[in-house]
Amino acid sequence: MPTAVAPPKPRPGDRIAVLSPAAGLPAVFPHPYELGVRRLREEYGLEPVEYPTTRLLGATPEQRAADLHAAFADPTVKAVIATIGGEDQITVLPHLDRELIQANPKPFYGYSDNTNLLLALRNLGIVGYHGATVMVELGRGGRVHPMTDASLRAALFGAPGEPFELCETERSGDQPSPWEDPESMTAEPVSEPCGGWLWHGPERVVDGPGWGGNLEILAWMAMADREIRPVEEYAGGVLLLETSEEMPSSDEVYRILRNLGERGLLRQFPALLMGRAKAWNFQRRNSPAEKLAYRTAQREAVQRALAEYAPDTLAVFDVDFGHTDPHLTLPIGGRIRVDGEQRRITVWY
Repeated sequence: MPTAVAPPKPRPGDRIAVLSPAAGLPAVFPHPYELGVRRLREEYGLEPVEYPTTRLLGATPEQRAADLHAAFADPTVKAVIATIGGEDQITVLPHLDRELIQANPKPFYGYSDNTNLLLALRNLGIVGYHGATVMVELGRGGRVHPMTDASLRAALFGAPGEPFELCETERSGDQPSPWEDPESMTAEPVSEPCGGWLWHGPERVVDGPGWGGNLEILAWMAMADREIRPVEEYAGGVLLLETSEEMPSSDEVYRILRNLGERGLLRQFPALLMGRAKAWNFQRRNSPAEKLAYRTAQREAVQRALAEYAPDTLAVFDVDFGHTDPHLTLPIGGRIRVDGEQRRITVWY
């Protein structure tokens, strides 16, 4: 699996496009959005640039694609970051001017529904960053989580070819503050003690480009036959998977992976990084014991699929790059080294 090319990085003082290619939720929840924009300017030294659909709820796919084109074509804009995810970015893909984007490569940061754009960029040979969004990670109550901050800064400003070693966390959170309450922006969200990474499979070293994203979005992309290349092209890569705040059941997780396995995709990846599963939402307020049971069932579902379709794959569970807090940035198309002997994970942004 070939490594894509990392676009030039922004520098402090540069302009960064703030876009809503998935959902214009800043229109509904302005408090975390405005906090995130302020932090981009004051803490990261970047100049945020809004576009017509950034705060527009219900923008058409054509309108969102037009904003993407404007951001990539503008030579004064040095990077692009998503405000948040959503659930219909797949409808934007047919409207992308791929020649324009390929001729003007820029770093793009986002995750969840932004898996669509990340994999589209990957297919254009451009490294993208499965990383922080404006409303969630930058708009976090209290402060940006220090681990999120260190990873994002390395992905934004790090020197080309400089390695960044991921760290385990002692506390994790998946209970966000109520965004409709401006007072919630002053306090850090709830966190709980957590275990470290869980290693499964052969003690091997895998060094290859990252590919993947949100599991549910990947399933939709596979159904629509969008951005997934012939499976042989992924041989030797590192698969990245995480699940969303909709908290799919362990049965659904297994079935998605089973179907990707039937396609021949799973066995192409000698290593898998599985994000720590979000196990709480406002409709399903799980207790700590219920969270543990949910995450255990999901992990066992993944292990079952691997045993059936990719038994030689090295897997690392509870890596913090999904819908939980902190959130580490991972390169899609960029180099990732998973060392099962030393139990270390290193990325190159």
